[in-house]
Amino acid sequence: MNRKTLVLTAVAGLLTPVLTACGSATGGTAGSGTIVVGTTDRFEAADYAPAPFDPAYAYDAGAWNVLRQTIQTLMRTPRGGGQPVPEAASDCRFTDAGNESYRCTLRPGLKFAGGDPITAKDVKYSIDRVLTIKDENGPSALLSTLDTVEAKGADTVVFHLKTPDATFPYKLSTPATGIVNQKTYDAKKLRAGFAVDGSGPYTMKAEVKDNHLVRAVFTKNPHYKGDIKLQNDRVELRTFEDSEAVGKALTEGSVHMVSRTLSPAQIKDFSGKPPKGVKLVQMPGLEIRYLGFNTEAPVVNNKAVRQALAAAVDRNNIISKVYGKAAQPLYSLVPTNVGGHVNAFYNKYGEANTPKAAALLREAGVKTPVKLTLNYTTDHYGDGTAAEFEALKTQLNGTGLFDITVQGAEWAAFRPAQKKGEFAAYGLGWFPDFPDADNFLAPFLEHDNFLGTPYANNTVRTRLIPESRRAADRKAADSVIADMQEIVADDVPVLPLWQGKQYVAARDGITGVEWSVNAISDLQLWELGRGVSG
Repeated sequence: MNRKTLVLTAVAGLLTPVLTACGSATGGTAGSGTIVVGTTDRFEAADYAPAPFDPAYAYDAGAWNVLRQTIQTLMRTPRGGGQPVPEAASDCRFTDAGNESYRCTLRPGLKFAGGDPITAKDVKYSIDRVLTIKDENGPSALLSTLDTVEAKGADTVVFHLKTPDATFPYKLSTPATGIVNQKTYDAKKLRAGFAVDGSGPYTMKAEVKDNHLVRAVFTKNPHYKGDIKLQNDRVELRTFEDSEAVGKALTEGSVHMVSRTLSPAQIKDFSGKPPKGVKLVQMPGLEIRYLGFNTEAPVVNNKAVRQALAAAVDRNNIISKVYGKAAQPLYSLVPTNVGGHVNAFYNKYGEANTPKAAALLREAGVKTPVKLTLNYTTDHYGDGTAAEFEALKTQLNGTGLFDITVQGAEWAAFRPAQKKGEFAAYGLGWFPDFPDADNFLAPFLEHDNFLGTPYANNTVRTRLIPESRRAADRKAADSVIADMQEIVADDVPVLPLWQGKQYVAARDGITGVEWSVNAISDLQLWELGRGVSG
């Protein structure tokens, strides 16, 4: 996601958040009433993004964090991670040994926030709608293994899969499979604007200015029936222009918590000497950043150029200069704390290996320096992106093998241009839909992939991905997952750079902060409450 069965042993050490710093007193407006959460996520309803909160369209971490509060799914990721548990369902399970038929029974008494009852037909309608609309920016590719949805009676839904897919329960925990009301969501058209309603733990009221969401007020849904236990009645999500602005609001007390996005400098400052009344919490994180390539574009259509970039890049230099303790080097699309990870890029290229990069270009007859523009978004991933790309330019040009320029653009222009193939090389991030290696590989390598890339490896698409999904015991898929990572390292359709760590800052007196964001960056506002300052 802008955008898995979990191997618990791979992440067990990261499931418990760590309190890293704490101020000395309660301050600001941290009294009774609405809990205010600040974010630098920006939400716009425009021609390029007409329906930011429609489950058939939304496919980025910020929008999904709104939907998780309001739209109910059959399954959900539990508080500390692990395998998904029933949410709108009372029970879900595979009914065959081949993992091709999955049956869910709905909880009794489910209702939409407006009071309309929910039946199995609503579940079928909602998921069929995502597949029918199949928006190019939406999450329909996540359901690539789904053949048909069958509503059996009022409370039973059966999912018939095209091929075995042991990760399917995780997919039913994503907003892509959120249950919507047929009265307000057309079967064939997106629901434009910021309106969103469902049967989730909260209802939402949006405040909009100039087609941008200014704040979203979440109020406890009296009709909610599910697995979540709310610790509050009302939370406000307030948007800010940048990390500096949201950090100032937190320090002054008009905001009680900040989840996205603290800058590297703020993380460093809050870790050492936090503002009075502010605490910083470190959490497990699975966000990754990478360079993507249009493998049909001039220059990078030569695999040797992509391989040379993989050999020459210095990840540790980027982290030390830009991100500090907020990131760590990544040598695969699969993060280090996800089952099946191998350091495929390091094993093949090493790190900052200029002699190897030179040899790859020389053997392929590529004239140096190679001229290339690296494109990035200025406003989507936080304040460090511009500095990161300047560091990339400096280190790559320093090898004498490349003549790199960098070009930034706002997300509203950047993402459509990237999808159309206008960039030869570009920087993107990925927040997983669910914490399995499949979700760090298939979205980039399948047909109709997230990047819209022309890259295709038939061995991966037709044999390895399907084979990995057959394994109900995800540890049994590790060798196949490793094979895919090694193919990616050889072909370099993408170049992994770093893996992020998550930090949340909050005012003293706000409880549940350590559970408010999980490992896959899901915002869980229901965990927030008020208590005595620690």
